[in-house]
Amino acid sequence: MITQAEKGKLFASLHEEPGIFVIPNAWDAGSARLLQNLGFQAIATTSAGFAFTIGKPDGTGAVTREEHLGNARAIAEATSLPVSADLEGGFGDAPEDCAKTIRLAGQTGIVGGSIEDATTRKDDPIYDFEAAVERVTAAAEAARALPFRFTLTARSENFLHDRPNLADTIMRLQAFQDAGADVLFAPGLTNPRDIETVVREVDRPVNVVMGLKGVPLSVEELGRLGVRRISVGGSFTRAAIGAFLAAAREVQTKGTFTFAKEATPHGELNAIFAAWPKN
Repeated sequence: MITQAEKGKLFASLHEEPGIFVIPNAWDAGSARLLQNLGFQAIATTSAGFAFTIGKPDGTGAVTREEHLGNARAIAEATSLPVSADLEGGFGDAPEDCAKTIRLAGQTGIVGGSIEDATTRKDDPIYDFEAAVERVTAAAEAARALPFRFTLTARSENFLHDRPNLADTIMRLQAFQDAGADVLFAPGLTNPRDIETVVREVDRPVNVVMGLKGVPLSVEELGRLGVRRISVGGSFTRAAIGAFLAAAREVQTKGTFTFAKEATPHGELNAIFAAWPKN
């Protein structure tokens, strides 16, 4: 059985080794086990994917901290791989809210997590610079106080909220780095030149999210740009929901069941889950 401390060291080492790796996002225990079965080295949770699968919208504060941490625990217990959780904005405005979220997250079995500078408020979607830095500082201090290696990712959300200000994004990431973040992430970057610039202007591993419509960059191409880690956010969940809706629409509108040709066989899934080793 691999311990949380061992998972923490393993996850950190993935960022320290040369090259690039993909950390796919699972939305529940079953998807986590399937991803491990495919041979991935680590797993992340997805706030969007989890929200959609429990019938709630993403990015609005509709999903509680308790719900997110419960999902993180279920995923961490389902796999022997290191798990990093999408902890959104830390579930509160104050720096102490972020610190509390990290402390509680450390009790779920995960070994990494992200804190973002988005507020969930439409009229004021991004925390001002000073507040954003204070929040990451508090999260980093809480992470360092845990009894195992916890890899903290700090996210600048400008590009997801119609604020495509690369200079401000870089300034925030640099400040998050100085505040103690281990990994830096600006979701929504799609231009190779912008990605390369961010990588060049910071001194921490950079995560890029792929699975975005109209962004054809490959793992190899992102590796050449200097990216260290690739996540997929909620895109695997959306792909699964897309297949579900296509099948349901076929039955509803055509009265046919050809979707079954593409469905994973029951026996294959049963065999994967029945043979699963204990952590």
